[in-house]
Amino acid sequence: MGIIRQGILGGFRNKTGSVVGAAWRNLDVIRGLPRKSNKPATELQIEQRTKFGLVTEFLTAMTEFIEEGYKKGSGSASAMNEAVAYHLKNAVTGIAPNFTIDYTKLQFSKGSLSVPSISTVDTVTPASVDFNWSLDGPNSRYKDDTDVINVLAFNPTKKQFVALRAAAPRSALNYSLMLPLDFVGDSVHCFFSFTSKKKKKLNSKSVYIGLLPVA
Repeated sequence: MGIIRQGILGGFRNKTGSVVGAAWRNLDVIRGLPRKSNKPATELQIEQRTKFGLVTEFLTAMTEFIEEGYKKGSGSASAMNEAVAYHLKNAVTGIAPNFTIDYTKLQFSKGSLSVPSISTVDTVTPASVDFNWSLDGPNSRYKDDTDVINVLAFNPTKKQFVALRAAAPRSALNYSLMLPLDFVGDSVHCFFSFTSKKKKKLNSKSVYIGLLPVA
């Protein structure tokens, strides 16, 4: 039985007949009960489900970065939904059923904050990734020395992320991200982005730097 909480014109909660009332992103919505289908899934549907599962599992491990980097998404889409849509379209590669993520297309942040024209990584320091960057950028209006860098390394062998938000100010020009000792001998994909400390919801796009062996 559904319950009307705000009068006859208000939304309702729970099930009433063949519909369900619920709150979604501060809106009162009504949706129909799902219908069971005896039709077998098509090959295209199976492929899409496989891709969706691959992307959502991959992005769930970096939820905090997605929520910050995409903010609330555009329109009514959540940050995670927007990120999933992007990666389904741009970052899935391979032939069914052997789909994989193209890590060079990973985008955990987007925005107009300026990124440095020069950025490099190296693994000279044992069990770490050293990020280095310049102070310049293509648009001085959208950068400040107080902007903070967000760094991320992904180990495809162990399927593990090591990441840190607000690791250092832009003015520091470098940051060393420590990695687990069992990463030594593996290789990691390296990424970074910047977030403004002066302007809310202002981020840069995330940048893929490369794949490096861990010393």
